[in-house]
Amino acid sequence: MDLSYTADELAFRDELRAWLAATLPDVPAPPDVDDWAGRRAYDTAWQRRLFDAGYAGLDWPQEAGGRALSPTEHLIFLEETERAGAPYVGVNFVGLLHAGPTLAAEGTAEQRARHLPAILRGDEVWCQGFSEPDAGSDLASLRARAVRDGDEYVVTGRKIWSTFAHVADVCELLVRTDPDAPKHRGISWLICPMDAPGIEVRPLETIAGSSEFCEVVFDEVRVPVEHRVGEANDGWRVAMVTFSFERGTAFVSELLQTRQAVAALTELARELPLAGGGKAWDDGGVRREIAHLAAEFDALWALTKRNVTQAARTGAPGIGGSVWKLAYSEARHRLGDLAMRLLGPAGLALDDLGDVPGGEHVRGWFHAMSISIAAGTSQIQRNIVGERILGLPKEPR
Repeated sequence: MDLSYTADELAFRDELRAWLAATLPDVPAPPDVDDWAGRRAYDTAWQRRLFDAGYAGLDWPQEAGGRALSPTEHLIFLEETERAGAPYVGVNFVGLLHAGPTLAAEGTAEQRARHLPAILRGDEVWCQGFSEPDAGSDLASLRARAVRDGDEYVVTGRKIWSTFAHVADVCELLVRTDPDAPKHRGISWLICPMDAPGIEVRPLETIAGSSEFCEVVFDEVRVPVEHRVGEANDGWRVAMVTFSFERGTAFVSELLQTRQAVAALTELARELPLAGGGKAWDDGGVRREIAHLAAEFDALWALTKRNVTQAARTGAPGIGGSVWKLAYSEARHRLGDLAMRLLGPAGLALDDLGDVPGGEHVRGWFHAMSISIAAGTSQIQRNIVGERILGLPKEPR
């Protein structure tokens, strides 16, 4: 593992910085958070701008419209776009960071040709149909079924926490295709068009007031068999490929945002008054907590580079992503808790109160609660680390 950048990688960084400096002043302000049609148009327009400039799918195959650069150069891209304040991946999240890499690794030539260029151009938005009301952490217990009828599967069931399903064109969908097989072996991974008859999307609102999640109901939805990724009943293995990208590299932008949040909280601590006089920063315990968190997130950035190095060798981040995801979730919780303690009564509002810019930290605290669940709960990650890395025996069932 080499944590430093090569001369070629530094040249790529300088080229990207120059393009961002020239491009970002012309990017319009983002739409309102609840304007989903506007958000889709804004996010996909930015994606198309990246594609036209040669910055979309940097580490994707050239035949898919990418540049076949190294995962490290993709990491530099994420680092620099975050530092410059460029638009986030937004509604393109699932396609670019989950489904696209999975199709590149597991899809047929026809599936890759059909979907990968469309994802990179911003023409096709994806959502995820994995979790169910009764199958979250124990995803292998999913009940959505797909019965084969000639050249089609007939899908019936419910999915939940499907991010951006209300603006998506396609769903990466896990279904049970063999009810008699052991639960990990009777699952298939399907590409499901979201405009197929029989699909109902029900938006959900979170405790933080956001509305990116949905429940999706499938009522005898017909999906061509040729839309299956991998072999029949091999969907669990394909899903593990998806999860390796989700846990290994999909949170990179969030980590970079969190490092900025630590810096923002540091500045806030320098201004927040203590009840007995002075500022919060005068408290040695506060300074120590912030320093520890900053060091943890720096270490997680180094671990990200290690996982990217592994991806460059093997094509996927591997189970090291579970180590990262678990450590990040716990550190993000501690950052949120510290922010709430420092804010005091200002932590009761999602918006800034008076001269206290605390809204972003309160929203971050809410978000931290979801991070311990998203992409596999912390309990699941501990099981993966214990069984697959440390070689410990599985829990008795």
